Amino acid sequence: MGRRCTTLGRAELRFVLNAEQTMGMPALSKHRWTAADVRALMDASRHWPRYELLDGELLVTNAPTLAHQWAVTELAALLRNYCERERVGVALVSPADIELAPESIMQPDVFVVPSRLVPAEGDMRWPAVKELALAVEVLSPSTMRDDRVRKRDFYLANRVGECWMVDLDGRVIERWTPDRARPDIRRDELVWRPEGAAAPFLLDVAKFFGDNPGLKRGAHD
Repeated sequence: MGRRCTTLGRAELRFVLNAEQTMGMPALSKHRWTAADVRALMDASRHWPRYELLDGELLVTNAPTLAHQWAVTELAALLRNYCERERVGVALVSPADIELAPESIMQPDVFVVPSRLVPAEGDMRWPAVKELALAVEVLSPSTMRDDRVRKRDFYLANRVGECWMVDLDGRVIERWTPDRARPDIRRDELVWRPEGAAAPFLLDVAKFFGDNPGLKRGAHD
């Protein structure tokens, strides 16, 4: 048995190959990936590259920009405080191993697991996360098409209550819900009302982009 490294989108993929079954680059594009295949690529000791599985296709994300991570960290902190206060769930960030539908693996940048899925006692495992109250993707040029269309549609069709697309260049947040054909584009205030909350989550979008040094205009060019 040998080991081969193949590059896809500048991310290194490792394949364990039997001598009688060798996969070259031409075959790679036709290969339908399984969840087991993708989990075999994952390395718990590394956050990047990030691997996801959607409709049998492997999605590979390389290390993000500083602005991307700044947005992720700030949003996660705000959502974590809100979720703890309102007791509506747990706000987390990827890396993750979320299988919302069979043979899929998703890793939203930021996400909220509903409180009803969080066990009162014992450990929580990824297989228990079958729905999300919220999924947030911070858009990057290299992943924008998958994030904004394919992943968004998948989330909304598979038990995700709400989806946000954070556009660092446009300085807006697109708010999507399963009952909307078009996004609610938020430039001023974003309001989120998860199930079971006594008060909504409020985000001053303009202030969010303007007050964080890593998100000011030109900081992520």
